[in-house]
Amino acid sequence: MIGVTFSVVLIFAQVGIYLGFMHNASVVIDNTDADIWITSKNTPNFDWAQAFPETKINLARETKGVLHAEKFILAWGVMKRMEGGTEQIEIIGFNPNTGMGGPWNMKEGKSSDVKGGKHIILDESAEKKIGKFYIGDEREVMNQKVKVIGITTGIKSFTTAPFIFTSYDTAKSLASYIGQDSTVFILVKTDPAEDVHDIVQRLKERLKGVDVYTSRQFSNRTRWYWTVETGMGMGFLMTAFMGFAIGIVIVGQTIYTSTIEHLREYGTLKAIGANNLFIYKIIFEQAIVNAVIGYIVGFVITQFLIKGYEKTGLAMIIPNYLIVTVFFLTILMCVFASFISIRKATKIDPAIVFKV
Repeated sequence: MIGVTFSVVLIFAQVGIYLGFMHNASVVIDNTDADIWITSKNTPNFDWAQAFPETKINLARETKGVLHAEKFILAWGVMKRMEGGTEQIEIIGFNPNTGMGGPWNMKEGKSSDVKGGKHIILDESAEKKIGKFYIGDEREVMNQKVKVIGITTGIKSFTTAPFIFTSYDTAKSLASYIGQDSTVFILVKTDPAEDVHDIVQRLKERLKGVDVYTSRQFSNRTRWYWTVETGMGMGFLMTAFMGFAIGIVIVGQTIYTSTIEHLREYGTLKAIGANNLFIYKIIFEQAIVNAVIGYIVGFVITQFLIKGYEKTGLAMIIPNYLIVTVFFLTILMCVFASFISIRKATKIDPAIVFKV
Protein backbone atom coordinates (compact mmCIF):
# COMPACT_ATOMS: atom_id res chain seq x y z
CA MET A 1 0.00 0.00 0.00
CA ILE A 2 2.91 2.34 0.76
CA GLY A 3 4.28 1.73 -2.73
CA VAL A 4 0.91 2.50 -4.31
CA THR A 5 0.52 5.64 -2.17
CA PHE A 6 3.96 6.88 -3.17
CA SER A 7 3.20 6.30 -6.85
CA VAL A 8 -0.16 8.07 -6.66
CA VAL A 9 1.35 11.10 -4.90
CA LEU A 10 4.24 11.28 -7.39
CA ILE A 11 1.95 11.06 -10.43
CA PHE A 12 -0.49 13.63 -9.02
CA ALA A 13 2.32 16.00 -8.04
CA GLN A 14 4.20 15.86 -11.34
CA VAL A 15 1.16 16.14 -13.60
CA GLY A 16 -0.48 18.74 -11.31
CA ILE A 17 2.63 20.96 -11.24
CA TYR A 18 2.97 20.63 -15.01
CA LEU A 19 -0.68 21.66 -15.53
CA GLY A 20 -0.14 24.57 -13.15
CA PHE A 21 2.86 25.75 -15.17
CA MET A 22 0.95 25.44 -18.45
CA HIS A 23 -2.02 27.32 -17.00
CA ASN A 24 0.26 30.20 -16.03
CA ALA A 25 2.11 30.08 -19.36
CA SER A 26 -1.02 31.01 -21.33
CA VAL A 27 -3.13 32.60 -18.59
CA VAL A 28 -3.32 36.04 -20.25
CA ILE A 29 -4.12 34.60 -23.68
CA ASP A 30 -6.84 32.34 -22.27
CA ASN A 31 -8.47 35.19 -20.32
CA THR A 32 -8.35 37.84 -23.04
CA ASP A 33 -11.54 38.48 -25.00
CA ALA A 34 -9.81 38.34 -28.38
CA ASP A 35 -10.44 35.88 -31.19
CA ILE A 36 -7.14 36.48 -33.02
CA TRP A 37 -3.60 37.42 -31.94
CA ILE A 38 -1.21 39.12 -34.37
CA THR A 39 2.44 38.75 -33.30
CA SER A 40 5.92 39.43 -34.62
CA LYS A 41 7.32 36.79 -36.96
CA ASN A 42 8.24 33.46 -35.30
CA THR A 43 7.18 34.52 -31.80
CA PRO A 44 7.69 31.33 -29.75
CA ASN A 45 5.42 32.18 -26.82
CA PHE A 46 3.57 34.97 -25.05
CA ASP A 47 6.47 36.12 -22.85
CA TRP A 48 9.13 36.40 -25.56
CA ALA A 49 7.30 38.44 -28.17
CA GLN A 50 9.08 41.20 -30.11
CA ALA A 51 7.78 44.56 -31.32
CA PHE A 52 6.61 45.30 -34.86
CA PRO A 53 5.18 48.44 -36.57
CA GLU A 54 1.85 49.39 -35.01
CA THR A 55 0.61 50.80 -38.33
CA LYS A 56 -0.36 47.25 -39.29
CA ILE A 57 -3.41 47.73 -37.09
CA ASN A 58 -4.98 49.86 -39.85
CA LEU A 59 -4.79 47.00 -42.33
CA ALA A 60 -6.19 44.64 -39.70
CA ARG A 61 -9.17 46.90 -39.04
CA GLU A 62 -9.92 47.13 -42.76
CA THR A 63 -10.01 43.34 -43.18
CA LYS A 64 -13.40 41.77 -43.84
CA GLY A 65 -14.83 40.08 -40.72
CA VAL A 66 -12.84 42.15 -38.21
CA LEU A 67 -15.13 44.02 -35.79
CA HIS A 68 -12.32 45.89 -34.06
CA ALA A 69 -8.63 45.57 -33.24
CA GLU A 70 -6.56 46.85 -30.31
CA LYS A 71 -2.85 47.39 -29.72
CA PHE A 72 -1.47 45.44 -26.77
CA ILE A 73 1.92 45.46 -25.07
CA LEU A 74 3.89 42.91 -23.10
CA ALA A 75 7.25 44.30 -21.97
CA TRP A 76 9.86 43.51 -19.36
CA GLY A 77 10.86 45.99 -16.70
CA VAL A 78 11.98 46.40 -13.09
CA MET A 79 10.20 47.70 -10.01
CA LYS A 80 11.90 49.01 -6.91
CA ARG A 81 11.12 47.14 -3.71
CA MET A 82 10.17 49.08 -0.59
CA GLU A 83 12.89 47.23 1.31
CA GLY A 84 15.50 48.10 -1.30
CA GLY A 85 16.66 46.39 -4.45
CA THR A 86 14.62 45.70 -7.56
CA GLU A 87 12.35 42.96 -8.89
CA GLN A 88 11.83 42.00 -12.51
CA ILE A 89 8.24 42.45 -13.72
CA GLU A 90 6.16 41.97 -16.87
CA ILE A 91 4.34 45.13 -17.98
CA ILE A 92 1.00 44.61 -19.74
CA GLY A 93 -0.48 47.60 -21.57
CA PHE A 94 -4.09 47.46 -22.75
CA ASN A 95 -6.85 49.81 -23.90
CA PRO A 96 -8.82 50.66 -20.72
CA ASN A 97 -11.75 51.97 -22.79
CA THR A 98 -12.52 48.48 -24.16
CA GLY A 99 -10.82 46.41 -21.46
CA MET A 100 -9.53 43.91 -24.03
CA GLY A 101 -6.39 42.30 -22.63
CA GLY A 102 -6.97 43.86 -19.23
CA PRO A 103 -7.00 42.18 -15.81
CA TRP A 104 -9.77 39.94 -14.50
CA ASN A 105 -10.62 38.57 -11.03
CA MET A 106 -10.55 42.09 -9.64
CA LYS A 107 -10.36 42.05 -5.83
CA GLU A 108 -10.22 45.84 -5.49
CA GLY A 109 -10.79 48.57 -8.06
CA LYS A 110 -11.76 48.34 -11.74
CA SER A 111 -9.64 47.75 -14.84
CA SER A 112 -10.79 51.07 -16.33
CA ASP A 113 -9.26 52.93 -13.35
CA VAL A 114 -5.85 52.86 -15.05
CA LYS A 115 -6.99 55.76 -17.24
CA GLY A 116 -5.90 59.32 -16.55
CA GLY A 117 -2.41 58.80 -15.17
CA LYS A 118 0.43 56.42 -14.46
CA HIS A 119 -1.74 53.89 -12.67
CA ILE A 120 -1.15 50.16 -12.31
CA ILE A 121 -3.01 47.05 -11.18
CA LEU A 122 -1.12 44.30 -9.35
CA ASP A 123 -2.01 40.75 -8.37
CA GLU A 124 -1.97 39.96 -4.65
CA SER A 125 0.57 37.17 -5.31
CA ALA A 126 3.12 39.87 -6.21
CA GLU A 127 3.57 40.58 -2.49
CA LYS A 128 6.02 37.68 -2.29
CA LYS A 129 8.25 39.47 -4.81
CA ILE A 130 7.79 43.19 -4.17
CA GLY A 131 6.52 43.31 -0.58
CA LYS A 132 3.21 44.50 0.84
CA PHE A 133 1.18 47.01 -1.15
CA TYR A 134 -2.21 48.69 -0.85
CA ILE A 135 -4.54 50.78 -2.99
CA GLY A 136 -3.06 54.27 -3.29
CA ASP A 137 0.54 53.18 -2.79
CA GLU A 138 3.19 54.68 -5.04
CA ARG A 139 5.91 52.51 -6.52
CA GLU A 140 8.77 53.11 -8.93
CA VAL A 141 8.82 51.24 -12.22
CA MET A 142 11.64 51.87 -14.70
CA ASN A 143 12.56 55.00 -12.70
CA GLN A 144 9.04 56.40 -13.02
CA LYS A 145 6.47 56.87 -10.24
CA VAL A 146 3.28 54.81 -10.62
CA LYS A 147 0.24 54.48 -8.38
CA VAL A 148 -1.49 51.23 -7.38
CA ILE A 149 -5.22 51.62 -8.11
CA GLY A 150 -6.35 47.98 -8.31
CA ILE A 151 -5.59 44.49 -7.00
CA THR A 152 -6.40 41.16 -8.67
CA THR A 153 -6.27 37.60 -7.40
CA GLY A 154 -4.95 34.44 -9.05
CA ILE A 155 -3.10 36.02 -12.00
CA LYS A 156 0.42 34.58 -11.99
CA SER A 157 2.95 34.44 -14.79
CA PHE A 158 4.83 31.35 -15.93
CA THR A 159 8.12 33.15 -15.36
CA THR A 160 7.11 34.01 -11.75
CA ALA A 161 7.84 37.71 -12.54
CA PRO A 162 4.75 39.65 -11.37
CA PHE A 163 2.41 41.11 -13.99
CA ILE A 164 1.53 44.79 -13.76
CA PHE A 165 -1.47 45.93 -15.79
CA THR A 166 -1.63 49.50 -17.00
CA SER A 167 -2.94 51.56 -19.90
CA TYR A 168 -1.33 51.14 -23.30
CA ASP A 169 0.07 54.68 -23.25
CA THR A 170 1.58 54.25 -19.78
CA ALA A 171 3.11 50.91 -20.80
CA LYS A 172 4.73 52.61 -23.82
CA SER A 173 6.13 55.27 -21.49
CA LEU A 174 7.51 52.71 -19.02
CA ALA A 175 8.92 50.44 -21.73
CA SER A 176 10.38 53.21 -23.87
CA TYR A 177 12.75 50.75 -25.57
CA ILE A 178 9.84 49.39 -27.60
CA GLY A 179 9.53 52.59 -29.62
CA GLN A 180 6.65 54.98 -30.14
CA ASP A 181 5.70 53.55 -33.55
CA SER A 182 5.74 49.90 -32.48
CA THR A 183 3.48 47.48 -30.65
CA VAL A 184 3.97 43.92 -29.42
CA PHE A 185 0.56 42.39 -30.20
CA ILE A 186 -2.59 43.30 -32.05
CA LEU A 187 -5.74 41.78 -30.57
CA VAL A 188 -8.64 41.21 -32.96
CA LYS A 189 -12.33 40.69 -32.24
CA THR A 190 -14.15 39.05 -35.16
CA ASP A 191 -17.69 38.99 -36.48
CA PRO A 192 -19.43 35.93 -34.94
CA ALA A 193 -21.12 35.28 -38.28
CA GLU A 194 -17.73 34.74 -39.94
CA ASP A 195 -15.43 31.74 -39.60
CA VAL A 196 -12.45 32.86 -37.53
CA HIS A 197 -10.05 30.69 -39.55
CA ASP A 198 -11.16 32.41 -42.76
CA ILE A 199 -10.39 35.79 -41.17
CA VAL A 200 -6.99 34.51 -40.03
CA GLN A 201 -6.20 33.59 -43.64
CA ARG A 202 -7.29 37.03 -44.89
CA LEU A 203 -5.09 38.74 -42.30
CA LYS A 204 -2.12 36.56 -43.27
CA GLU A 205 -2.56 37.62 -46.89
CA ARG A 206 -2.75 41.34 -46.04
CA LEU A 207 -0.19 41.62 -43.22
CA LYS A 208 3.41 40.81 -44.11
CA GLY A 209 6.23 40.22 -41.64
CA VAL A 210 3.94 39.07 -38.82
CA ASP A 211 2.22 35.86 -37.68
CA VAL A 212 -1.53 35.49 -37.18
CA TYR A 213 -3.09 32.95 -34.80
CA THR A 214 -6.46 32.21 -33.33
CA SER A 215 -6.43 32.58 -29.54
CA ARG A 216 -6.48 28.80 -29.13
CA GLN A 217 -3.59 28.36 -31.58
CA PHE A 218 -1.44 30.95 -29.81
CA SER A 219 -2.25 29.44 -26.40
CA ASN A 220 -1.30 25.99 -27.67
CA ARG A 221 1.85 27.35 -29.31
CA THR A 222 2.94 28.89 -26.00
CA ARG A 223 2.29 25.67 -24.09
CA TRP A 224 3.98 23.58 -26.77
CA TYR A 225 7.11 25.71 -26.58
CA TRP A 226 7.52 25.29 -22.83
CA THR A 227 6.53 21.61 -22.94
CA VAL A 228 8.54 20.32 -25.89
CA GLU A 229 11.12 22.83 -27.07
CA THR A 230 12.50 23.42 -23.58
CA GLY A 231 12.25 19.74 -22.58
CA MET A 232 10.29 20.65 -19.45
CA GLY A 233 7.29 18.50 -20.37
CA MET A 234 9.50 15.46 -20.97
CA GLY A 235 11.03 15.90 -17.51
CA PHE A 236 7.62 15.87 -15.83
CA LEU A 237 6.49 12.94 -17.98
CA MET A 238 9.55 10.85 -17.10
CA THR A 239 9.13 11.49 -13.38
CA ALA A 240 5.44 10.55 -13.53
CA PHE A 241 6.37 7.37 -15.45
CA MET A 242 8.95 6.54 -12.80
CA GLY A 243 6.24 6.77 -10.17
CA PHE A 244 4.09 4.35 -12.17
CA ALA A 245 7.03 1.95 -12.65
CA ILE A 246 7.96 2.06 -8.96
CA GLY A 247 4.39 1.23 -8.07
CA ILE A 248 4.38 -1.80 -10.38
CA VAL A 249 7.63 -3.11 -8.92
CA ILE A 250 6.63 -2.66 -5.27
CA VAL A 251 3.08 -3.97 -5.66
CA GLY A 252 4.25 -6.87 -7.82
CA GLN A 253 6.92 -7.84 -5.30
CA THR A 254 4.50 -7.55 -2.37
CA ILE A 255 1.77 -9.68 -3.95
CA TYR A 256 4.32 -12.21 -5.23
CA THR A 257 5.81 -12.56 -1.73
CA SER A 258 2.33 -12.99 -0.29
CA THR A 259 1.59 -15.67 -2.89
CA ILE A 260 4.79 -17.60 -2.09
CA GLU A 261 4.00 -17.47 1.63
CA HIS A 262 0.55 -18.94 1.02
CA LEU A 263 1.33 -21.58 -1.59
CA ARG A 264 -0.10 -24.34 0.64
CA GLU A 265 -3.38 -22.43 0.98
CA TYR A 266 -3.62 -22.05 -2.78
CA GLY A 267 -2.77 -25.75 -3.12
CA THR A 268 -5.59 -26.59 -0.70
CA LEU A 269 -8.03 -24.57 -2.77
CA LYS A 270 -7.00 -26.42 -5.92
CA ALA A 271 -7.16 -29.76 -4.08
CA ILE A 272 -10.82 -29.17 -3.17
CA GLY A 273 -11.72 -28.21 -6.72
CA ALA A 274 -10.94 -24.50 -7.13
CA ASN A 275 -10.12 -23.66 -10.76
CA ASN A 276 -7.64 -21.10 -12.04
CA LEU A 277 -10.38 -18.50 -12.49
CA PHE A 278 -11.04 -18.63 -8.74
CA ILE A 279 -7.31 -18.15 -8.04
CA TYR A 280 -7.28 -15.18 -10.43
CA LYS A 281 -10.15 -13.66 -8.51
CA ILE A 282 -8.36 -13.91 -5.15
CA ILE A 283 -5.12 -12.34 -6.39
CA PHE A 284 -6.88 -9.62 -8.37
CA GLU A 285 -9.00 -8.75 -5.33
CA GLN A 286 -5.83 -8.30 -3.28
CA ALA A 287 -4.42 -6.04 -5.98
CA ILE A 288 -7.58 -3.93 -6.24
CA VAL A 289 -7.85 -3.53 -2.46
CA ASN A 290 -4.22 -2.35 -2.42
CA ALA A 291 -4.98 0.02 -5.31
CA VAL A 292 -8.10 1.58 -3.76
CA ILE A 293 -6.61 2.07 -0.29
CA GLY A 294 -3.30 3.34 -1.67
CA TYR A 295 -5.13 5.72 -4.03
CA ILE A 296 -7.30 7.19 -1.26
CA VAL A 297 -4.31 7.76 1.04
CA GLY A 298 -2.27 9.21 -1.85
CA PHE A 299 -5.11 11.54 -2.87
CA VAL A 300 -5.46 12.85 0.70
CA ILE A 301 -1.71 13.49 0.92
CA THR A 302 -1.87 15.28 -2.45
CA GLN A 303 -4.51 17.71 -1.10
CA PHE A 304 -2.08 18.78 1.64
CA LEU A 305 0.70 19.11 -0.94
CA ILE A 306 -1.48 21.41 -3.07
CA LYS A 307 -2.01 23.81 -0.16
CA GLY A 308 1.68 23.77 0.73
CA TYR A 309 2.74 24.29 -2.89
CA GLU A 310 0.39 27.26 -3.33
CA LYS A 311 2.07 29.00 -0.40
CA THR A 312 5.22 29.19 -2.51
CA GLY A 313 3.32 31.32 -5.03
CA LEU A 314 3.06 28.53 -7.61
CA ALA A 315 0.11 26.39 -8.68
CA MET A 316 -0.59 22.65 -8.65
CA ILE A 317 -3.75 21.98 -10.66
CA ILE A 318 -5.63 18.69 -10.16
CA PRO A 319 -8.68 18.72 -12.49
CA ASN A 320 -11.48 16.16 -12.21
CA TYR A 321 -10.35 14.26 -15.31
CA LEU A 322 -6.91 13.76 -13.73
CA ILE A 323 -8.49 12.44 -10.52
CA VAL A 324 -10.45 9.85 -12.50
CA THR A 325 -7.51 9.00 -14.79
CA VAL A 326 -5.08 8.40 -11.91
CA PHE A 327 -7.65 6.21 -10.14
CA PHE A 328 -8.00 3.87 -13.13
CA LEU A 329 -4.25 4.06 -13.75
CA THR A 330 -3.68 2.89 -10.16
CA ILE A 331 -6.07 -0.04 -10.65
CA LEU A 332 -4.31 -0.93 -13.90
CA MET A 333 -0.90 -0.67 -12.22
CA CYS A 334 -1.84 -3.08 -9.42
CA VAL A 335 -3.64 -5.55 -11.66
CA PHE A 336 -0.71 -5.61 -14.08
CA ALA A 337 1.68 -6.15 -11.18
CA SER A 338 -0.34 -9.21 -10.13
CA PHE A 339 0.29 -11.25 -13.27
CA ILE A 340 3.61 -12.65 -12.00
CA SER A 341 1.85 -13.93 -8.89
CA ILE A 342 -1.01 -15.41 -10.91
CA ARG A 343 1.38 -17.47 -12.98
CA LYS A 344 3.00 -18.90 -9.84
CA ALA A 345 -0.31 -19.64 -8.10
CA THR A 346 -1.99 -21.33 -11.06
CA LYS A 347 0.94 -23.74 -11.55
CA ILE A 348 0.76 -25.04 -7.99
CA ASP A 349 0.49 -28.84 -7.68
CA PRO A 350 -2.47 -29.63 -5.32
CA ALA A 351 -0.33 -32.43 -3.86
CA ILE A 352 1.72 -29.77 -2.06
CA VAL A 353 -0.81 -29.80 0.80
CA PHE A 354 0.18 -33.39 1.64
CA LYS A 355 3.89 -32.68 1.82
CA VAL A 356 5.48 -32.24 5.24
